[in-house]
This record gives sequence, C-alpha cells and structure tokens, in this order.
Amino acid sequence: MAEHRTMQRGALLDAARSLLSEGGTEALTFPALAERTGLARSSVYEYFRSRAAVVEELCAVDFPVWAAEVENAMQRAETPEAKIEAYVRRQLDLVGDRRHRAVVAISASELDAGAREKIRAAHGGLIAMIVEALGDLGHAQPRLAAMLLQGSVDAAVRRIELGVAEEPGVIADTAVAMVLRGVSG
Repeated sequence: MAEHRTMQRGALLDAARSLLSEGGTEALTFPALAERTGLARSSVYEYFRSRAAVVEELCAVDFPVWAAEVENAMQRAETPEAKIEAYVRRQLDLVGDRRHRAVVAISASELDAGAREKIRAAHGGLIAMIVEALGDLGHAQPRLAAMLLQGSVDAAVRRIELGVAEEPGVIADTAVAMVLRGVSG
C-alpha cells in the first residue's frame, strides 16, 4: 500500500511539474491535477492539503536536484571566473528542463512563508558558493554582488523563457560576458 501511495504522490508531483511548466502557477489546480493523474479530486486532497503544499513538496524534491547540477558544474571549474561562468551557464542550460521550469514558476508565484523559506535555503547554498568565488576575486561586496549577479541570471532566464528573437546560446554568452566584466570591475 505504501508503495502505491508513493507512486501516486510521484505521479501528482510529475503532473504538477507539467502544469507549472505549461501554464505557470495559475495552471496548478486540484481539478487539473486530478484530471492529469486520473485520480478523483478528493484523492488529491489525501496527498496534499493545498496548492502551497504541492509547491512546497516540489521545492523540497526539485530544488536540491537543480542546485546540485549547478554546484557540480561550479566544482569542476578551476578558477573563480570559471566558477562564476559555470554558475551562470548551468542555470541557463537548465531552462528547458521541466524541473527548472517548475522552479521558475514557483519562484515567481505567491508562496506561503514555509515554501519561500525552503527556496531561500536551497538558493542560499548556491549563493554561498558564488559569494566565495567573488571573494576569491577580491570583490569588496561579494554578498551584494552575488545577489545582483543572480538578478542578471534571472533576467536571462526570463528572456529565454519568452522565446524572444535571440537564441538561448546568445543570451547565455551575453549574460556571462556582462557578469564577468561586472565582477572584474
């Protein structure tokens, strides 16, 4: 029975990822989850008490996976500049990934404090790594610079998600060049 519940919970999270990546947080509703999974709406409530609970669980499951990808790319880089480039590029490479799309949709949404705290904690680990790289470069305000750098990454993510005129590779190259020039200045 427990295994069956775990499978259904997994199916619900997978459906939630799809809904978020297709239509953002507005698309994530219990009727839509029920329809996608073939469960009765009342069954969805047995697993999650609210939309925020679904989002919170997605954060707990997906954020660490996504953060680990970025972290691995940074650990393979040998210089502080290369670490910063890896931090930017890996996040932008993951834009097409449904997990990342769900994370972006979640980040943009109105969340309860618990879910926001989980996201902040997961982001905190990445920010700490980038703060360290900026410190190694001799940056006077590494924490502030890290937040501004992430703002540039977020803007590039939105640009890629919009599917605007530029190719994702061009957006990534431009973001990397801007960030590296900015942090060296």
